[in-house]
Amino acid sequence: VSKQMLEQVLRELQPLCTAEQQFIEKFFQLSQDAADLQVLEVSVRTTSSPVPSASLPSGLIRGSAGTMGLEGPTTQLLSEIFSCLEPELRGFLDVCNKVHPFGCLQVLVTLNDSIFEMWGSSSALSSSFLNTVLGNMLLLAKSSFNKCIGTLCKEIEEAKMPSEMKGGILPSVSCFEEFVNFSEEVFRTARRRGELDKAHLRLASSVFSSINSLSSANLKVNIDMVMMENFHHIHCFLCQKKIHCLEGKKREARQRYSEHMEKYVIKYLGQPLEKLNHFFEGVKARVAQGVKEEEVSFQLAYSKQELRKVIEKYPGKEVKRALETLYRKIHKYLSPEENLLPVVWHAMEQEFIRQYQEFEDLIQRCYAGSGIAMDFTMEDLLSYFNSITLSN
Repeated sequence: VSKQMLEQVLRELQPLCTAEQQFIEKFFQLSQDAADLQVLEVSVRTTSSPVPSASLPSGLIRGSAGTMGLEGPTTQLLSEIFSCLEPELRGFLDVCNKVHPFGCLQVLVTLNDSIFEMWGSSSALSSSFLNTVLGNMLLLAKSSFNKCIGTLCKEIEEAKMPSEMKGGILPSVSCFEEFVNFSEEVFRTARRRGELDKAHLRLASSVFSSINSLSSANLKVNIDMVMMENFHHIHCFLCQKKIHCLEGKKREARQRYSEHMEKYVIKYLGQPLEKLNHFFEGVKARVAQGVKEEEVSFQLAYSKQELRKVIEKYPGKEVKRALETLYRKIHKYLSPEENLLPVVWHAMEQEFIRQYQEFEDLIQRCYAGSGIAMDFTMEDLLSYFNSITLSN
């Protein structure tokens, strides 16, 4: 409603100001030379006039058609006649801004488009006075818009996570999504969107900063999981919206999503084979320190006997049971809206296979000829993952 009212006001202003300008130029014969203008000034002072002689534009006396331009005195006379126009417009724009939390967007687009059409109209008589007033209103609208964006950025960056937050999409991400949806609809037919593109970049940076500032202290679940889901959500949202200025942020969101998924997968995959992981990390550390691979088994903590003890803790049945427990845990905490469970589970399968192959390789290199092998084979491992996937 406020958009339609503002458009109507702007539509009616142009013919009103244009008609008044035409009357003033004709009545005061402002196309005459400087000598005639001085006569006009004397006659205005001695007759009743809507423009007081004291406020008659000084340029009307000093200038001439060749040196001053015809719009100077006309504009100043119109400024006197319509002196209340700019304050009234300011008040009206203020009301329009308050109708909706993002009302300043609608005001900015409506003013931009109206001025663009007015200045681009060859049939309309240009009014410097109206151009100036509307130019001032546009500056005011841009200022209101920038303040709105600044406030929104601050709210996003300083948002406190709800104490009961267990994961899912963060309020700051939802806020960003709401703004983008609303603003894209408002600017859908706008002739210019430079201000909106700048706002989108500012808000996206604030959202990324908000996610990055998360700490495990205010979340009850794995922080990498929350970051993974939220960057994935932003990436999918920006893919859907196809906003050119946010292409860089879309790529960044994809990268951050991948990084945190990798961290999440590696952390949780340490649990099913935790002691094996710990043992072989120690083996790799000794090799990195310069111990020859064939001599690692002579280290007391990494002897063949110690390796057998660790392997005995992970029979095939126990590994499968541990993977089932892991799947249930992931299923419990991942938000169903993002549908990341299949993706994460597949990534875990790939990482688990990589770990298994690494363990097998270290056994072959550091414990050659010992006959030591894990209780489950690669085929067993693939069947574990397959059965868990099919049964869920």
